[in-house]
Amino acid sequence: MSKIKSIQDWTYNNGLDFTYLSDPKTIQYLTGFYSDPVERVLALIVFPEKDPFMFAPALEVEAIKDTGFPYDVYGYLDHENPWQKIAAHIKQRVATPKSAGIEKESLTVARLENLHRELQDVTFEADVTDYLNTMRLIKTPDEIEKLKEAGKEADFAFEKGFAALKAGKSEKSVVAELEYALKQKGVMEMSFDTLVQAGAHAAEPHGATSDNLVKENEMVLFDLGTVHDGYISDATRTVAVGEISDKQKEIYDVCLEAQLAAMVFVKPGVTAEEVDRVARDIIEKAGYGKYFIHRLGHGMGMSEHEFPSIMEGNKMVLKPGMCFSIEPGIYVPGFAGVRIEDCVYVTEDGCEPFTHTPKEIKYL
Repeated sequence: MSKIKSIQDWTYNNGLDFTYLSDPKTIQYLTGFYSDPVERVLALIVFPEKDPFMFAPALEVEAIKDTGFPYDVYGYLDHENPWQKIAAHIKQRVATPKSAGIEKESLTVARLENLHRELQDVTFEADVTDYLNTMRLIKTPDEIEKLKEAGKEADFAFEKGFAALKAGKSEKSVVAELEYALKQKGVMEMSFDTLVQAGAHAAEPHGATSDNLVKENEMVLFDLGTVHDGYISDATRTVAVGEISDKQKEIYDVCLEAQLAAMVFVKPGVTAEEVDRVARDIIEKAGYGKYFIHRLGHGMGMSEHEFPSIMEGNKMVLKPGMCFSIEPGIYVPGFAGVRIEDCVYVTEDGCEPFTHTPKEIKYL
């Protein structure tokens, strides 16, 4: 539980009586237990010099104990007031708490108000989010191995998705086939909703898989990922159905050049914004700059989007063990969209991708 010890130290160093942690992914990172409580309350409360405790719906208590969590686990029934119970357990350890840390990016206003109603003398001003981001920034060798396994699953998903792709089929049917193949293999969880977008629909970078039918002579974008032992994959490939025009091929080639150049550039000592600039310069010089409308990449690990952002303005220096996506895209409304993405981990002298599906244009 050395990770929890780090939060204890942060709590102590900031002069706080306790830190209230409520993001399910944070709790998983610190304890090994994951559950999305939905409308119920799940929390890990950490004290500077006393043992922490977990607070959860009664139906989760035994599952938490089964993970080997060595401290107290308190449960509550649906008809009970969880905030009163949390406050009472806190006061068993600290009789008159005055200050607390929270995750400001994940704790809702309503839940903070409920906490404050029961702990009226406590100020909730300290934000532990940046410290947690720093803790999760450099992945351990064990985390890297889990991310590699998730990457292998994503490569398998691409293989099955490409095999399912044919003119006349809907985007949704292609997703159904590839996800069924994953479940047959024992991969039960996607890291986000699988995205298949055909033709002009792919020019909507945050669109959704639809009933749109795949047509001959257009490109199709696949964006997908799986969850392996709590760690995710996230990758994108764009393929061609039948023949494509010179313009479509040009867009693809520019995007691929940008993605490969950025991957070659990554190494310890360069900054996040420099990596973004390498890819963006290539796309801009080819005349497609206005169609690259998002950052180059985002951090990843237990969550699909983690710290840091690989984008203009981020002067963070890259270090070995950092993991993030490299995903340039060109989206021409009404015509076509291309994105090519690998998540990578920084090594001592470069980077290595978690996915290895070939990126030269594939004609199906």
